[in-house]
Amino acid sequence: MHQLTYGDIKAAGDRIAGRVRPVAVAPLDVAGGEVWAALELLQHTGSFKARGAQNFVRAHREAGTLPDAGVTIASGGNAGLACAWAAQEQGVRATVFLPANAPAVKVARLRGYGAEVRLAGREYAEALAACEEFAASSGALASHAYDHPLVAAGAGTLLDEIRRQLPSLDTVVVSVGGGGLFAGVATAAREHGVRTVAVEPEGSQALHAAVAAGRPVDVPVDSVAADALGARRASAAALWAARQDGVRTALVADSEIVRARRLLWEGHRLAVEHAASTALAALTGGAYRPAEGERVCVVLCGANTDPGTLA
Repeated sequence: MHQLTYGDIKAAGDRIAGRVRPVAVAPLDVAGGEVWAALELLQHTGSFKARGAQNFVRAHREAGTLPDAGVTIASGGNAGLACAWAAQEQGVRATVFLPANAPAVKVARLRGYGAEVRLAGREYAEALAACEEFAASSGALASHAYDHPLVAAGAGTLLDEIRRQLPSLDTVVVSVGGGGLFAGVATAAREHGVRTVAVEPEGSQALHAAVAAGRPVDVPVDSVAADALGARRASAAALWAARQDGVRTALVADSEIVRARRLLWEGHRLAVEHAASTALAALTGGAYRPAEGERVCVVLCGANTDPGTLA
């Protein structure tokens, strides 16, 4: 396994500069400390995944390793959107595998980016198996929703952008599914002495299980945020990052995730998906309590949701 380094993240930042939207930060009115939001929900394709996808596709373009068959990925939705967008920019085909229960809004947007969409199984793991079989038979380049160093490095570019606006940042809070965002952000945060808090739903805790077992293991998935945080197994890179100094983990109930999402809508008119409000739920629900004067930034990682569910 390639061990993710800060050098990988710096290289990714150079590679995707000008091709992703720099993250905006804004204060949040929540109890405890000085809390800011990183508005990555405003990113291309509606989530942070655009960073990793752009880094992955451009790195292969630079290396001359983008095949005629294009790229393929299995995704709960957001990584597929990002891969399709990045592939379209480079003029290559994208074939995206999703679980059959993926939100209709994500399926429609994928097709809008020109991707071929294939539905397989009920969970991400089943879509991944179908994707791997397709890659082997077609010659398409297989990307990954989270478990790839180029994808995690692209996600990690977010931390340096946050620090440019909040240079005295103490803590960054991120939600965790398979751990690509967490691994990248934690790697960059460690370089700067910033604490990382990794937040998972109680019903989808692949990282917690990996830490307890000492290795990535399969877990059951049952959470309101499972469409984006539904990985059955955390990446080895995420487990490695979780074991480093300056990293905290937290679990939050679905009820807290739903409440935090509604707070963002009612208090700030931010329509986020449940995966994004999972990070905030650690603060609003008390799973992570900032110290007095602690400067905290919560990553609001995506907005691919049905706004009608906020009415």
